Amino acid sequence: MSGSTEKTAWIFPGQGAQKCGMGKDFYEQSKAAKEIFDQASELLGLDMAALCFEENDCLDQTEYTQAALVTTCLAMAGALEDCLPAPDVTAGLSLGEYCAIAAAGGMQICDAVTTVRKRGIYMQNAVPDGEGAMSAVLGLSGEQIETAIAGLEGVYIANYNCPGQIVITGYRQGVEKASEVLSQAGAKRVLPLKVSGPFHSPMMKEAGDKLEQVLQKTELTPLRIPYVTNVTAEYVRDIQETKKLLREQVASSVRWQQSMERMIADGVTTFVEIGPGKTLAGFLRKISRDVKVINVASWEDREKL
Repeated sequence: MSGSTEKTAWIFPGQGAQKCGMGKDFYEQSKAAKEIFDQASELLGLDMAALCFEENDCLDQTEYTQAALVTTCLAMAGALEDCLPAPDVTAGLSLGEYCAIAAAGGMQICDAVTTVRKRGIYMQNAVPDGEGAMSAVLGLSGEQIETAIAGLEGVYIANYNCPGQIVITGYRQGVEKASEVLSQAGAKRVLPLKVSGPFHSPMMKEAGDKLEQVLQKTELTPLRIPYVTNVTAEYVRDIQETKKLLREQVASSVRWQQSMERMIADGVTTFVEIGPGKTLAGFLRKISRDVKVINVASWEDREKL
């Protein structure tokens, strides 16, 4: 991909974007979206419509969240194919990378849904409750945080979201100590996150190893377009790289800011965020004011297109 022509990217949010009612209007208005929800229900033995559309205690549990969010985002994307030009590149934040791979042609929807269902279970069970933690650090750069926590044990950077917003992860004691150190180093705020585990830390290695066994049995297909991986913030054009990257992604930092900067440098001028909420649009506004962001979180958003 050269940097001379304007390009469009489809981007997909990660865990935390889920909310009750997500995708219901697509389910009701689009045959393509309804088929994806119904297919996911049959494959997983779950009532995906009830999980996503009705108040319940499961939607925020990792083992259910991941399959629910991927199903919703892919259903939305399926309903966009007849009203938007095909993207030039895709990307997804953490869990959203599975949607990005599917939208790029590298994974069938059925395989994406069944794989993330197991991914969610493995990540949920990887670390006993209470041993891990995550916190969002506001007001410091990635480099400042890396320097501040370099001498601390059991704490790592989970997400480089955007300038001034970094997420740390690891053992609870390490994250709590790092929070004190970062506050002293000038962080505006350090906010504990309500999550069920220390995601994107070495503590997730066991989950990654189990996921690798699932991925080895998953059929991937040649990519129609490239996607950008969280692990390196670089383009992936060869689907043979994908399984290794998805295993590594579970326990490594999500380089979202770097991924967006890579795409912008390569000529991407329009980003279409597909999924509930506007989290990624918020990140992009802090990364660059020179790009256009289109949100598709509701059927009304689709109709505006």
